[in-house]
Order: sequence, then C-alpha cells, then structure tokens
Amino acid sequence: MRSRTVWATIALVTVTLGASMAPAVAAPAATARTAAVVCPTGWGSLGKTYLASTTAPVTNVRTGRHDCYDRFVIDVPGASADRLGFSVGYVDQLYQDGSGRPIPVGGGAILEVRVDAPAYNVDTGASTYPGRVAQPLPGVDLTGYRTFRDTRYGGSFEGVTQFGLGVRARLPFRVLRQADHLVVDVAHTW
Repeated sequence: MRSRTVWATIALVTVTLGASMAPAVAAPAATARTAAVVCPTGWGSLGKTYLASTTAPVTNVRTGRHDCYDRFVIDVPGASADRLGFSVGYVDQLYQDGSGRPIPVGGGAILEVRVDAPAYNVDTGASTYPGRVAQPLPGVDLTGYRTFRDTRYGGSFEGVTQFGLGVRARLPFRVLRQADHLVVDVAHTW
C-alpha cells in the first residue's frame, strides 16, 4: 500500500513540474489589446504660422479624442491645403480681433487659433458659422477630454477667423493643413 502512495506522489510531482516548465503562450487577441501606445514626439509648443488665405468660409468646428492627443478641426469646405493659412500659438490672454476686447478662456493655458478664412460669405456677408463672440463653440462638448478644457469664439474680422482653445497646460501641438480642414492636435503629455 505504501509503494502505491509513493508512486502516486512521484507521478503527481512529475506532472506538476512538467506543467510548470511548459512555455507560456499568450493569446494574440489579448496581446493586441494590451499593447502600449507609442505617441509622436517633437511637436513643441512654439507658435506656428503658414501665410496664405482663402475666401472659402469656415462652416464648422469639431473636436476628437485620440490615445496621444486631443484634436481640434476647423472645417473650411472648398479651401485647398496650400491656400489655408493659419497662426496658432499660446497667448496669456485672448483678445478679439478688431475691438481688442478680452475674451476669458478657461484652462491652464490658452492656445489662440487663427485661420485665414472668413466665417461669412464674402459676396453676401451672410454668416457661415453659428458661433457667438466670447461664447463656447456650438456643438463642441469637451466632457472626458484629457487636454482640452474650454473653447471660445473670437469672431471673424477682415477674412480671419479666431478661436480660443483652453488646454490643461502649455503642451506640445502640431498643425495640419488638409483640403477643406485645418487640424490642431494638442498632446496629452510632453
């Protein structure tokens, strides 16, 4: 009886040790979901400018959340990328073009975004963007964003449309010119 117990114990130890020595294999789907996101670097926080202009009007502003940055998009249908001028940079205070009126913008830093496109039809003067000066941008909800805190409309003066983007802190950003759009991405971290 004792020899059976010894042999059963040896068999159990052998099976246990053999199982612990087997190589671990991760499921491919689990690996894909838990892979670390590599964020782009080198954007910087200094002002960025591109000199050009268009008469195509601003019609909409929207935002989006990504793994590494929050995105601000200004829609300018009919504007080619090479004609879409801009000036984007951090400011201490947002001042409305033309009047010089200060516009309060919430957040730890203010990014002024100016696109060289009117927010009105140049032939009729009719407004093409529903924003109201010094007010949050219509249709933009920043709930759940990691970087964006506030948005304000600065107005459109002499063919330039101005926005204030309140961000968590002075963080690196990039500006992309695309046909029909000006895109501003602000990183979540340095």
